[in-house]
Amino acid sequence: MEPLRGADPAGIAGYRLLRRLGAGGMGVVYLARSGGGSLAAVKVIRAAYAQDPGFRARFRREVETAGRVVSPWVVPLLDAEPDAQSPWLATAFVPGPSLAEAVEECGPLPAASVRFLGARLAEALDAVHGAGLVHRDVKPGNVLLAVDGPRMIDFGIARMPEDTALTASGMVVGSPGFLSPEQAQGRGREIGPASDVFSLGCLLAYTVTGERPFGRGSAAEALVRTVHDEPDLDGVPAPLLPLLRGCLAKEPGARPTVAEVREALDGEGEAGSWSPESLTRLIARRSTAVLALPAVEATAVSGAPAGVDTVPAVEGPPPGATRRRFLVLGSAAGVVAAGATAAWWTAGRPDHSPTRSGGTRLPRLVLALQADLTGEQKTAGLAQENGVRLAVDHLNSRTGRGFDLALQVHDDAGSATRAAQVARRLAADDRVRAVIGPTTDACAKAVLQQYKTALLPMVSVSVGLDSESTGTFRTYAATRPPDRNLAAPLVAYLVRTVRTRRTVLIDDAAEGDFSWGICADAAQALASGQRTTIRRTLAADAGADAFRALAESVTDAKADAVLFAGGHARAAKLARALRAAGYSGARLATQRALDPGFLTSAGDAAEGWIFATAFLDPTRVPAARSFVTAYRARFHAAPPWYSAEAYDATLFVARALTTLGASRAERGAIVGRLREIDYRGITKRLRYTSSSREYTVTALYLFRASGGRFRFLGQYADATA
Repeated sequence: MEPLRGADPAGIAGYRLLRRLGAGGMGVVYLARSGGGSLAAVKVIRAAYAQDPGFRARFRREVETAGRVVSPWVVPLLDAEPDAQSPWLATAFVPGPSLAEAVEECGPLPAASVRFLGARLAEALDAVHGAGLVHRDVKPGNVLLAVDGPRMIDFGIARMPEDTALTASGMVVGSPGFLSPEQAQGRGREIGPASDVFSLGCLLAYTVTGERPFGRGSAAEALVRTVHDEPDLDGVPAPLLPLLRGCLAKEPGARPTVAEVREALDGEGEAGSWSPESLTRLIARRSTAVLALPAVEATAVSGAPAGVDTVPAVEGPPPGATRRRFLVLGSAAGVVAAGATAAWWTAGRPDHSPTRSGGTRLPRLVLALQADLTGEQKTAGLAQENGVRLAVDHLNSRTGRGFDLALQVHDDAGSATRAAQVARRLAADDRVRAVIGPTTDACAKAVLQQYKTALLPMVSVSVGLDSESTGTFRTYAATRPPDRNLAAPLVAYLVRTVRTRRTVLIDDAAEGDFSWGICADAAQALASGQRTTIRRTLAADAGADAFRALAESVTDAKADAVLFAGGHARAAKLARALRAAGYSGARLATQRALDPGFLTSAGDAAEGWIFATAFLDPTRVPAARSFVTAYRARFHAAPPWYSAEAYDATLFVARALTTLGASRAERGAIVGRLREIDYRGITKRLRYTSSSREYTVTALYLFRASGGRFRFLGQYADATA
C-alpha cells in the first residue's frame, strides 16, 4: 500500500479512499472503506480511456462478467458504475499477498498446500466456466491468499468462448509463461475452458517448485517454448506429476476438466491448516498493517455527493484500533487472533524511532552487515562497515523518506564456521530484510544456501565467486565482477599499452583455481600469430631457489611482459628475483597482490608493477566527492578501498526498499526488486540481465606501484586507450 497522492480523489461514490494498491496504464486501484465499514478494492479508469466509447463498452462487459461468477474462491464484485464520468468498480478486499508474492517471499509451497490451493482454484474456475466464461489469465499474480484459502481476481479479459472480441486470428492476450499453446499462437476460436486448465497447471508447477515450467526470459521466448517444448517439471513431487503432465498437454482435448482436477487434488488439505508457518506469518503481517488504517468515523463525510468526493483525503492512522475496525476485517482478524498476537502487540507499543514532521513514527527496516572485522581481511571488512554506516546515515537524513534504516553489524572474523553461525541467526531474525556481505569468498560459500532457503537477499561487495551464479542462488546479488573477469584489464594493458610480443604467464599454485583461471583466460585472449605466451607454474611450496629459477627463465625467454596471478607475499619475492635477474619489462598482477605488504617487502623492486582490481580509489573519482568529504568528516581519514563500493551496495538495497515501500518490503519482494531496478551509483551501475542471469558490472580498474604507493590509473578501458 502507498499513500494517496495530491491528484487522487478523497472518495468514489460512498467509498472513502485510504491508500493506493497499484496503478497501471489504464487506471488506479485504491484501498477504500465503505460507509458501512467494510474494506474494498476500487478500480478507477483513467479519463483518457473513459472518453473512448469502445473501451467504456469493454469495461461495462468486465463489470457484467465479474457479476456473473459466484464462488467462495472468487473475489466478489460489490458495486460498479461503468457509465460514471470516471468509470469504476469495487470488489471485496483481501488483505493477504498474491500467490506470486507468497512464492517470492516464502519459497515454493509444500505439496499439501499446493493440493489445497489447486482444488480451491479448480472450484473457482468451475464457477467461471459454469457462467459460460473463460478466465484467460490464470496466473499467480491473479490469486490472492487469505487465511482460509485463495481468491481468484481480475476478469478484465474473461470472455465467453464464442466472443469475437478476443478470437481474432493471431491475437495473443494474457501473461506469457502461463498461457496455453492455443493462446500463445493466437488461435482465438480454440480458447476454451481447457485453456484455463493449462494455465492452472503452469500455476501449480510454479507454486510447488518456484520455477515456471516453460522457463523465464522474454515474452517471445516463453511463448515459443510453450508451443514447442515439453514443460520442465523437475522438482514436482511424484504424486503431482501425472496430473500436471495432463494439465500441460499441448492438445486441449487431452487435458482434464477442472472438475477432474479438483477431484484429483481434493481431500488432502483442511481449511486453517493448509498454509505453512512462513506464509501464515506473511498473511498476518499484511492483515496487521490493514488494522492500522483509519476507522470509518475518521473517514466518513456527511452530505457527500454521489460520485467523486472533493474533500482532502485522510492521512495517517488514529491512535489505537476500535472494535468496529477489527470486526469488519472478517477472516483477516482471525489471522491476527490466531497467529499474529505478537505482531499486533508490537505494532501498538510506543517506541523511540524518529518521526515525520506530523509526529507519525516512521517504519523501521533492518539491514545487516556481515563482515570480517577481526580476521585476516579485516581491513576490507572495516572499510565496508564504514561505507555501510555512511549510507545508512545518508538515507536516514533524507526528508520525505518513507522509513528509517536500522543497521546490525556481525563479525564473522573471516571464518566459514563462524559465518554459517551468523547466517543462521540472521535468517531466523524476521526483522532483517537484507544482508550486505560477507567479505571473503570462503564465508560467502558457507552462507549462500542458508540465505537462499530463508529468501534473505545477500548483497556482496568484495566477493568474486566464479562458480556460484545468481541464477542458482536467486537471493545472491554480486555487486562486483567475478574473479576471472580480472583477466580483462590485464590483457587490455598488455595489448594496448605494452603491445606485448612474448608474455610469460605465471600460475601460482598457492592460489588454486583463481590463478589457473586468470592465466588460462589471458592465454586465450592473447593467442594470435603476432603474440606468444609461455605458461609457467610456481609450486605452492616454492622456496627461494624456485623464484630465482623462474625469474631467470623469464629473461632467457626474452619476454617483454610477465603476468603473475599470486598473492602479495609471493609477488614481492618474484619482484625481487626479477630485479636480481636484470628483467626490466612489464610486470602485472591482480588485486590479490595489491597490499601494503607488497610495497614493504619488494622495496624498490615494486616500482612500475600494474594491478587489476574490482575496486577504485574514491578520492580520484569526481562522482564520489561528496562521499569522500563525508567519510573524512566522520572517520578522519581518506576512504579506503571497498568503502565506496559498500556505500553503493547499501543504497542499491535502499533503492529497492524505497520503490517497494515499507509495507511491501518483504524479503522475497526485495529479491525480486533487486533484479528489476537500474541503479547508478558513485562507483558503478548495477542492473540484472535475465539472459545472463547476473548483474552487469563493468567496474574493473588499474593501479600502478609508484614512489612507494599504489596510484589509481582509472577504469581499465580509459587507462589503456
